[in-house]
Order: sequence, then structure tokens, then C-alpha cells
Amino acid sequence: MTNRIKRLEDAIGYQFSDPVLLETALTHASHGDGRRRTDSNERMEFLGDRVLGLLVSEQLYAMFEGLSEGGLAHRLNALVNKGACARVARSIGLGDALLLSPGEDRLGGRDKESILGDACEALIGAIYLDGGLSAARAFFASAWEKELAQLKRQTKDAKSHLQEWAARKRLAAPAYETLSRKGPDHRPHFTVEVRIDGLEPAIGEGNTKQAAQRAAAEAMLKREHAHDQ
Repeated sequence: MTNRIKRLEDAIGYQFSDPVLLETALTHASHGDGRRRTDSNERMEFLGDRVLGLLVSEQLYAMFEGLSEGGLAHRLNALVNKGACARVARSIGLGDALLLSPGEDRLGGRDKESILGDACEALIGAIYLDGGLSAARAFFASAWEKELAQLKRQTKDAKSHLQEWAARKRLAAPAYETLSRKGPDHRPHFTVEVRIDGLEPAIGEGNTKQAAQRAAAEAMLKREHAHDQ
């Protein structure tokens, strides 16, 4: 076993039964410079992306009990993307273990977001193939811990963030209005509108009034931040 493989397995807390799976996950398409056929991690990345999507969906469903499908989908997109995967890859030192062409290596490929993100998804796929869903879930729970904690803080404080943002812009405080409440008492569904004078209202939905208010606040923040860029 090479040092780079041992360091990576130590970092992720998982030892492969089939080391070929891990080697494939670490092999970028540039490796070999086209002079010989090599199995790159592209197919494994495809699988890992789907496994990651399942694990994130499972976690979000448990974390945000009262949140609507739209709110869950928004958070899924925040965790299943190249940026989040690249941050996780850096935290486990994945770049140092990659197999790249000399040219790609010189161009800084070991720290490129796209390469790291793809390799991280391929790694999840490799763990899933080697140890099953339970092994992939254990890796996800550890490696995505900071990403999940950050998402939870952002969600919890969305109304506070909007109020602080409005104050910085010298705008009126946000006002929330419940537009509708549907469904039976044991499974209600709320639609809430948030208004700030001078701005277009934003809508949020959730299975509690508070969840719908947070979703509305997040929707307005996302839209206004996009306008500011």
C-alpha cells in the first residue's frame, strides 16, 4: 500500500477491501496523457453523485421535519454540488492522492474545484461499491458534518439574517403574512409572504408557520443577494 493511499484511508476512516476501486476513484481522465488506456473516475463519479443525493436527502428529511419539498430541494442543491464536494475533498487531503497527468498537475489540478468535486463523488461511489450503503453513510456523516452544521445555522437564522440585511440597507423591518393554511390538523401546509417596503415580496412554504416564514426569508435573501452581485 502506498503512503498516499494509507494517508487517505486514515483520513476518511475507511479501509478498502478492493483497492482497485479506490485507485479508480482517484484516477483523473488526464492520467496517462492519452498514451495508454486507463480507467478514469468518470463512471464512478456518476454513481457517487446519485449515492450522495440519496444520503443528503435522507439527512435533510430527518433534520427539517416541517419543511416543504421546495425547501428541502433548495438545501439539497446547497450540499450536492461541486463547491461543497471540493471543500470536503480538501478537508480529507484528497488532492494529494489523485492520479493526474504531469501537465494537469503543473496547472494546479490537485486543487481545482471541478477535479476535486468529481473525485469526491467518485470516492463516495467507490466506498458504496466496496462496503455498501452503510459504509457510504458513515463516511458522509463524518465528512459532511461541517457542511450540514453550516446549513443548519443558516436555516435557523434566516429571519435574523433578513432583518439584519434590511437594517444595513436602511429598509423597513420584514413583515410576514400567512397567505393560506391547508391540509388536515395533523398535516398542515402553510404559505407565507414576507414583505419589505420597496421590494418585491417573497413566498415560502412549510408544514409549520415558522418553517414557511424561514423559507420566505431565505427566498428573499437569495433573490436580493443575486441582484447585488
